Amino acid sequence: MSLGANSGTYLDQFPDEAKLIRATFYSSFAALFVGALMGLLQVLHRVDIVRLVPSEDYYSYLTLHAVLLVLTFTIFFLVGVFTWGVTTSLDRGLEDLRYTWTWYGLMAGGTLMAGIAIIGGFFDAIPLSAAVLYTFYAPLQAHPLFYIGLALFIVGSWLAGIDWFRSWWAWKRENPDERIPLPTFMALTTTLFWIISSLGVAISVVVFLIPWSLGFIDQVNALLTRTLFWFFGHAVVYFWLMPAYMLWYVMLPKISGGKLFSDPLARVVFVLFLILSTPTGIHHQYLDPGIAEGFKFIVMVNTMFLLLPSLLTAFTVVASMEHGARQRGGTGYFGWLRALPWRNPVFTGMALAGLMFAAAGFSGMINAGMNINYLVHNTWWVVGHFHLTVGTAVALTFMAATYWFLPQLTGKKIWSKSLGLAQVLLWFIGMTFMSNAMHRAGLAGIPRRTAEPQYSGFDFQPAAGSVGELNMQVVIGGTLLFVSTVLFIAIVVMTIRGSKVDALPANGYAETLSGPEDAPLVLDNLRLWAGIAIALVVLAYALPLASIIGRGGLFGPGGSPSPQFVDTVVFTGQAILDSVAGAVR
Repeated sequence: MSLGANSGTYLDQFPDEAKLIRATFYSSFAALFVGALMGLLQVLHRVDIVRLVPSEDYYSYLTLHAVLLVLTFTIFFLVGVFTWGVTTSLDRGLEDLRYTWTWYGLMAGGTLMAGIAIIGGFFDAIPLSAAVLYTFYAPLQAHPLFYIGLALFIVGSWLAGIDWFRSWWAWKRENPDERIPLPTFMALTTTLFWIISSLGVAISVVVFLIPWSLGFIDQVNALLTRTLFWFFGHAVVYFWLMPAYMLWYVMLPKISGGKLFSDPLARVVFVLFLILSTPTGIHHQYLDPGIAEGFKFIVMVNTMFLLLPSLLTAFTVVASMEHGARQRGGTGYFGWLRALPWRNPVFTGMALAGLMFAAAGFSGMINAGMNINYLVHNTWWVVGHFHLTVGTAVALTFMAATYWFLPQLTGKKIWSKSLGLAQVLLWFIGMTFMSNAMHRAGLAGIPRRTAEPQYSGFDFQPAAGSVGELNMQVVIGGTLLFVSTVLFIAIVVMTIRGSKVDALPANGYAETLSGPEDAPLVLDNLRLWAGIAIALVVLAYALPLASIIGRGGLFGPGGSPSPQFVDTVVFTGQAILDSVAGAVR
């Protein structure tokens, strides 16, 4: 699997698609900068060093930080990466760029609407508010603009996935006997998984939260909206991770100087993510009394199965890196590590992101286990965990990959690779300090989701060290992360402002030691795997949802919809179906 040495940059091959990918990346970077700034303000506030914002506004800042980094930064970068992967692996442009820019516009417009609603909470004169955090389920209520923006963003991401399917369908008509190229296979399986897993939050937002915020219904079933959110809320972690995995599979081996160890094993990993990722969300609800313990136990088992694709990825990627290192002259059981290109910020950033993700896997096992989860669930431990996953495995991979993508998309050399290397190292060091302290603080019982973790007349007692020492680690780590972000943005801006150059590396992927011809044909049967994924979701969620609705009602005890609500739901649902059907046609 290679595009060849003379294929030129991506900008040379696909100039129109390069414009679209640049737009998605730049939107992603803008969200990263603002979200990182909000994160620094929170760190300084929580540890009571410098309080630049009033405590009553803290939750608006927290919401903006989470939504911009967890959804906007990650998903805008993701759609750019998958667009690159599909067009290059199929060697064809997108089918209709007007359609493509439409889904980008929906995502950008939705982000703007949700952001305006959140920022409105900072100013008393603006009648907007959305201090509902990233976990935007009831009973907290946001302004309708926030929910409508989220709905548009989600629909835009669906249409992006359909765009990649349209390219594959057109390619398949011309190449009926060819296997799906690996990057396209990864994009398509991720799309199927995303549409399945995001249906829960789409129903919650469109059917319940928007009408509730508009006053069409007086109340909602809070546990139902919470469960529908977590139907999506944990699965979205894998939606972020799957493009990072794709980059690890198709770029790290090439940069290492070797070949991908196994194309078939990579396909197995993405199939496993498709079928296993969604039926796991209830493990975020172990402390909810409205869900039976038996359902929670089943979900715990499902969650543990998700260790398998991550372990397979660790084996495949490390084996590919070792092959590359030995091709470069590395020897010995561990001596080959010295032969890897550690001075390359693309390689170093991705490799360190993968290393940090291994640590995240260990803390994630604690979160997934029912009994142990009770000890850490509402503490800073959980915050430390997801800063290792989305905050490092995903974010650091995306930033490192940017140093490879920018020359491909702009025709310009990276402004300073040395500063790029310093930037990824700063991020890794900063996250090591901050996440380590958060995990330890969680074991001491320090709570999350609060602006004021200090209690009068009570001191938390960590098993080792002190609260002051943990707070100082958080401040050091958070400050280094913000400095790393500023450095990253500076490198991006200076690269964009530079002059175009010739003789840039050609666009392409790593070749494989074991190619698609070695993979069973059944792996490419996307209908089969999507059907199994849906069946597992029904098995995991049908009875819990029926129980929740049976006890609390669809709209809460005694709640009922107004005629305006029914008309709105029918109109909105039909509009969404029409837009998706039109996109498929």
